[in-house]
Amino acid sequence: MKNITKKIAFLGVLSALYIVLSLSLKIPTGVGNISFDFGYIVLTIASVFFGPFAAIVGGIGAALSSILTSAYGFSVSWTVMNIVIGLLFGFLCTKTNKVVNLIPIIILSVALGVGFKTGIECVLYSIPLAVKMPKALVAFVLDSAVMIVGLPIAKTLQKRIKITEG
Repeated sequence: MKNITKKIAFLGVLSALYIVLSLSLKIPTGVGNISFDFGYIVLTIASVFFGPFAAIVGGIGAALSSILTSAYGFSVSWTVMNIVIGLLFGFLCTKTNKVVNLIPIIILSVALGVGFKTGIECVLYSIPLAVKMPKALVAFVLDSAVMIVGLPIAKTLQKRIKITEG
């Protein structure tokens, strides 16, 4: 199997796994619809393996998860947030391999992603930023925490799975 075929297949599997974990492994927080979403572990894995192409996993995962679960259907803001996180964290993963350097990069990427999500929701739904901000901060902390937990998993898998071999 050619490398490109392996990569596309792996991106597809990760997208499906993101959806499965997002739909089945959530721990509610009691703050709105915010929960510990273990799909973000998969986004971390995709970022470590594929760099900015992790945005594909984040975009497909968030879009299909929201379509399958939300009474309102497709969530533009959540999808954009996941694409931003996948692009930024994925791109910066290609610049460093040290776990200790990746933790602040996760925090930066999630902060930017949550910022985009919050801005989109404030504009689309005319929600004042002051109302949206407390929930955005909770989402930022939880999503960052889940991605940080996913980092050692991603690095271990990266040592064991070689997708670029002929």
